Amino acid sequence: MAIPPFGSEDRPERLQQRRRLKTLPVRSIIPNSLTVMALCAGLTAMRFGLDGKFDMAVGAIIVAAVLDGLDGRVARMLKGTTRFGAELDSLSDFLCFGVAPVMLLYLWSLNTLGGLGWIVVLGFAVCCALRLARFNVAIEDPDKPAWTANFFVGVPSPAAAGLVMLPLYMSFLGVSFLQDLPLLLAAYVGGIAFLMVSKIPTFSGKRLGFRIRRDEMLPVLLGVAMSVALLFNYPWISFCALVVAYLALLPVSIWRYQYHQARTRAAADREDELLTDPND
Repeated sequence: MAIPPFGSEDRPERLQQRRRLKTLPVRSIIPNSLTVMALCAGLTAMRFGLDGKFDMAVGAIIVAAVLDGLDGRVARMLKGTTRFGAELDSLSDFLCFGVAPVMLLYLWSLNTLGGLGWIVVLGFAVCCALRLARFNVAIEDPDKPAWTANFFVGVPSPAAAGLVMLPLYMSFLGVSFLQDLPLLLAAYVGGIAFLMVSKIPTFSGKRLGFRIRRDEMLPVLLGVAMSVALLFNYPWISFCALVVAYLALLPVSIWRYQYHQARTRAAADREDELLTDPND
């Protein structure tokens, strides 16, 4: 006699669950493994920060950012996108880009402000959580113009992490005055946190919208090679330059968004005029 809940009536469901687990495709595990590796890199960054090894801590966050950029692309390439992977990615992003970078700054300088420094840490982390939540619940509009895929709403969390660590990049180059000016550092962190939750359009880089001619291929490849060489030989100078370039491009991204928005509205107005024209 079978004893519940292990009776024969439950066996078909359990067998079906086992079949699902056995047939779980490897292509869905690979991108999730990259996400877990990114999560571990973010946690390791905080450990390095506690040990005072801030350069290694920043390096770990950079590794997390690289892995974060790969997991989604690998999932789409292998057709292994899942709801589980999306949720795991958001949790990893929150820790790696919303907690770890600002914790490093707290250990580096903000702790001298006492409670105010911790409030700054909490504010940045909360803004990152809100940014990720807004992104996750955003409903894709099928009628949305294709050009909107070129833009994010606000600064994405990986970019915000890279921006907020600018004082650490500078300190590795011997320019560490912000460490002695924690109030100024707190204001900078607050500004980056605001950019995350703002509605400022920022370039996404998903669709560049232009093609390279064959005669331009060689100069472009040369430029890429030189950029990689600079990144490996002068990493902190390169990251400082990237931060400055990103911030400088914000007004350009706003202008481009408004330009496309105006063209879309003008086209819609012309279409409405044609539909309502009494002479037609």
